Amino acid sequence: MKAAVCADVGSTYTKAAVVDLDAGRLVATAAHPTTADPMTGLAAAVRATAVPLEAASIPWYVSSSAGGGLRLAVAGYERLVTAEAGHRVGLSAGARVVHVAAGPLDPAGVRELRAARPDVVLLVGGTDGGDADVLLHNARRLAGWRVPIVVAGNADARDEVAGVLRGATIVDNVLPRIGVLRPGPARAAIREVFLRHVIGGKFGRRFARLVRAATPDAVLAAVELLADRTGRGLLVVDVGGATTDVYSALPEGADGGAEAAGSLPRARTVEGDLGVRWSAPGVVAAAALEKLPHDEALAEAARLRAEDPTLPSDALERAALLGVNSEQGSRIPVQAVTGLPSWGAGGSGGSADLRLATLAAVVAVRRHARGEAGGFGRRDLRDVSLVIGSGGVLRFSSRRDSQRVLDAVLSDHGGGWPLPRAATTVVDREYVLAAGGLLAADHPAAAFALLRDHLLVG
Repeated sequence: MKAAVCADVGSTYTKAAVVDLDAGRLVATAAHPTTADPMTGLAAAVRATAVPLEAASIPWYVSSSAGGGLRLAVAGYERLVTAEAGHRVGLSAGARVVHVAAGPLDPAGVRELRAARPDVVLLVGGTDGGDADVLLHNARRLAGWRVPIVVAGNADARDEVAGVLRGATIVDNVLPRIGVLRPGPARAAIREVFLRHVIGGKFGRRFARLVRAATPDAVLAAVELLADRTGRGLLVVDVGGATTDVYSALPEGADGGAEAAGSLPRARTVEGDLGVRWSAPGVVAAAALEKLPHDEALAEAARLRAEDPTLPSDALERAALLGVNSEQGSRIPVQAVTGLPSWGAGGSGGSADLRLATLAAVVAVRRHARGEAGGFGRRDLRDVSLVIGSGGVLRFSSRRDSQRVLDAVLSDHGGGWPLPRAATTVVDREYVLAAGGLLAADHPAAAFALLRDHLLVG
């Protein structure tokens, strides 16, 4: 058997899969809590697959969102066109866009940019042959920064910008002309900077040599492969502990028309305030703004999850029932809890997780489809025929419970976006999206077979 190890090092868990490359078949999967040194958890997850592997002869494909993933800031010419184009490219590259600046950076703007603590800055501005003054001004403002910078602006100013920002990565313009968005070169450059500076800088060269992509970038590659091979409209809702990511791939002609900032038929948004562990209080706050029903008990459950994201669900719910909180200085020890995985699989713990997941999924898809700040413009998802749910909270829930989460998205008539007209749903229970995306470039046939066998329904 010609095999490969595919692994995703997440913020909470590291998931490993062994894939038969000849048949595109999933041989085994396993998971282990992500560790401070990610190599430790990665090795443990791979060992837990119980597949005898010769490390020297089997390729490893690893993605990572550990350490908060990739934090990207965008500086552009003006908000509605080039800055928005850069924002869209950043999201499609698997980044969490933490700041968008538009126009000439003044001292206050530079301070705001620094305060966002980006791992990488994407500097864009001007169409090719257009105004280069803002691009050059901003390049001078950023000169001397120790944060890696990717420049994807007016091609006519490339040499002058390179002279100002020595060491920056300079690629083709993301918006060579109005309405034409070319994300490829900037996406590739952001990926390389992420691997070299962010992963390598945080976790060391040994781990960086194994990591091939940010996890969202790998998942988007899987979505693109599925869309290319099937021609179907796809929607993926990935509910995590820290973020909820939404991916959409629209059939040809269903993207709602051209925009000044360009449009992408395949798009991703990340909601950093929506997660069922680290960001659980943000789910409750967002639900209130969206006028979605919730109660004080859920707010308390969310608070406990954010305070100690690693505790299993049943421990968290026992804490809530007993009135245990951080002010009392007590905590139910993990060793005392047995029987349930961290996400819960029923009972009161599973119920709170699922309620948070439902709210997170509904709000995240609303934002994605409505094209709100930081999105890709309004997305016409009526022709989506397959909705894929992902994330531990869905994987470890019963089929009935996970279906309810996705049904809530597809019945969100008050969300301000047109619903898919005829969509089926499936949950990525074996976590093949990241694995398929990691294999897509080198082994497309095996990647598609893996995704097809586990995700395509109807």
